[in-house]
Amino acid sequence: MSDATSRTNVVMSKLSLVGDLLMLQLVFLLLSVGIVTLFPAAFALQRVLPYAIGQEHPALMRRFFGEFKWCFKRFWLSGLALYFGGVALAFGLFFWASTNGPVRIFALAILVPLTGMIVGLYLSALAVLPQAEDDATTRSVFRTANLFLLRRSLPVAGGVIGLATWFLVVGRLPTLFVIGSGLVPALIAYWISRPPRTQEEKTSGTVSI
Repeated sequence: MSDATSRTNVVMSKLSLVGDLLMLQLVFLLLSVGIVTLFPAAFALQRVLPYAIGQEHPALMRRFFGEFKWCFKRFWLSGLALYFGGVALAFGLFFWASTNGPVRIFALAILVPLTGMIVGLYLSALAVLPQAEDDATTRSVFRTANLFLLRRSLPVAGGVIGLATWFLVVGRLPTLFVIGSGLVPALIAYWISRPPRTQEEKTSGTVSI
């Protein structure tokens, strides 16, 4: 195979990956219109994302809707709690950030770290969802996410910073919300779920021996 053909195949593969990701983002937007379906759609996107990145094309959309059905049955109530809790937390942050006085500093000193911990736990839950068993429950996923957060605290902290940066960018360019509202958190969670490079090198070295 010539170098030109190889480069063409690489480019086509990358374009196919981008197309799959954008298609998943579009379906996520359609399914997340309802408040009840928002987080089940995000969880389903997370469980399908490895197949899209691995370019395992067969029945990608069918798999997405199957995962959405699975996630909705198990997590719709916890998704509602996440939604209203997130709205309340965001309201509290905006309220105290717009006020004056020493109480404002005290309130933000509590709310900002609390928000970071909740977002970190959410990203950890997304990170472990692709490996969740078919009989997984909210409690089991929450327990696994807690363990993940303790073991991978630095990558999760980086993910929280990355997600906060994304929200700041969206505040300046709201049109980006359509492109990355579901994909950006999913890709960040996918990134923090990857094993450390040193671990990968040790595993590959062991296999080669």
